[in-house]
Amino acid sequence: MSTFGGPGGRQINSKPTPPERGSFPLDHDGECKDVMMNYLSCIKKVKGTNVAECRNIAKSYLSCRMDRNLMAKDEFKNLGFGDDKKKDDDGADAAKKGELRW
Repeated sequence: MSTFGGPGGRQINSKPTPPERGSFPLDHDGECKDVMMNYLSCIKKVKGTNVAECRNIAKSYLSCRMDRNLMAKDEFKNLGFGDDKKKDDDGADAAKKGELRW
């Protein structure tokens, strides 16, 4: 027997849990909008490939958000910007192949 739509059928209320990362205030005042627009134009220019120029812009965008308390301060290595030398070498090979590596 199903309780769907039946009298006395209980509705299960579950409380949503926020994600561990990725939940941060929106930039309503546009404090980091110029950096974000530079990043989006960079990604469009290189057709989505992972190049050092765009990674540096992404890093400055995250830095802008952290400086203005729009996201929790964290080390860049925890945000995927760890060993830049190694990633530059791997990224150069991946860019030749047309792969996207972060």
